[in-house]
Amino acid sequence: MKTKLLIILGILLIVGWTVFWLYDYNKDGATKKGGDLYQTIVKRGYMIVGVKTDVKPFGFINEKGENAGFDIDIARNIAKDILHDESKVKFVPTTDSDRFYQLNLGKVDMVIATMTVTPTRQHFADFSNAYYITGQALLVRNGSNIRSLGDLSNKNVGVIFGSTAEETIKFLLPTAHVMGYKTYKEAYNALKAGHILGITSDEAILRNFSLNDSGVKILPKRYSRDSYAIAFRRGEESNYILEIVNNAISDMDNKGIFNQLKRKWGLN
Repeated sequence: MKTKLLIILGILLIVGWTVFWLYDYNKDGATKKGGDLYQTIVKRGYMIVGVKTDVKPFGFINEKGENAGFDIDIARNIAKDILHDESKVKFVPTTDSDRFYQLNLGKVDMVIATMTVTPTRQHFADFSNAYYITGQALLVRNGSNIRSLGDLSNKNVGVIFGSTAEETIKFLLPTAHVMGYKTYKEAYNALKAGHILGITSDEAILRNFSLNDSGVKILPKRYSRDSYAIAFRRGEESNYILEIVNNAISDMDNKGIFNQLKRKWGLN
């Protein structure tokens, strides 16, 4: 009898937590797909934005436990433009491998997370105008005999799952042994430990490691020219907010705000 009671209590507890989670999640209104996204945000009173939390200087958690970075400041500027208050943003952690999942399942309104625009990705999301230009680079240990991407033939090179770098390295150097990692920190630790001989990713992201660790360096060659943009769900619901956001991006550019933010986060 006691065992049956414990089982029933366990089931009730699971159901209770499930109902609570669904209520807490649905009350944001990000799941209400099909309606106009701009109107949804205005009615809700804040934006829900997918951002990185481990990629300095674009999106990370600072010493105060707060979201900070270049992408975070862009989100706040857009919130100021749409809702007249830069604090009206709820930040949701996202990674390269789950950005489209969170976006297309309605967990976030938009993704501002070092998202490179590619023809393939344009089949799965609508993108704003570019707000940052970068290029794929290679990070190696200081003293390494790796001088270029070609030196990694038949050797281990690290990438982040779901990143454009994963596609590029497989195209440019199919003989490389590509090792995938969930986070940049994991890839960096693997490089330091000698499990891989290089990390290929956007130069702007890799730069933070080279600035904070004299034991690694970025090789000079760039293997692509990539544009970061803000991703929205495909469809009519995003048409108007895309127009608003593109106007906000143009306004930030014309007012020199992007240059100010680049200086602030060491991206010049």
